[in-house]
Amino acid sequence: MTTSWLNQNNRTKTKTKTAKPNAMKRILQTTFLTALFIAVLSPTLTARAEDLTAKAEEAVQNFKSADPGLTNFFAKAAGYAILPAVGEGGFIIGGQHGDGLVYEKDKLVGKVTMSEVSLGAQVGGGSFAEIIFFETTEALQNFEKSQWVMSAKAKAAVAASGVAQNAKYEQGVAVFSLPKSGVMVAATVGGQKFKFEAIK
Repeated sequence: MTTSWLNQNNRTKTKTKTAKPNAMKRILQTTFLTALFIAVLSPTLTARAEDLTAKAEEAVQNFKSADPGLTNFFAKAAGYAILPAVGEGGFIIGGQHGDGLVYEKDKLVGKVTMSEVSLGAQVGGGSFAEIIFFETTEALQNFEKSQWVMSAKAKAAVAASGVAQNAKYEQGVAVFSLPKSGVMVAATVGGQKFKFEAIK
């Protein structure tokens, strides 16, 4: 009985000694893989930032082509936020997002992430580009304060020839959308949340 207990106790000690090096080995492997992942991903993130600038510029040109009247908004607005691609399906649901850039007049001042699009934000299918014009410097500065939430009643006018001529600012902002794929009937953007990050 005593011998049996001693043998079992020795086996337990042996397992404990073996477990410690194994645990340390796993920690080191995890640390190494994490460092490797970051090293590989960093150039990708930089490329994405550069890619976003090109996409934003392309989206701006697409908006101007769809409705030349938007040129007046670009000329007179204190600034604007452009999101080249929002959504992937027929209906947008909470949790999806879009990345974009913020300009003060023609000067790039920051990046923005939009999240939590309300259910039914897009009707008709496909993804779309979105642009938010800020009527005054104060409206732009309010947008740049940490998190900014679009008014629950806000709607985006679908950019098409002549639409901008009748569009008006509401609470200091005017929003336009442009379908990238599919056919957009309407875009309800109320409840969108934006997080601004200044570019230094």
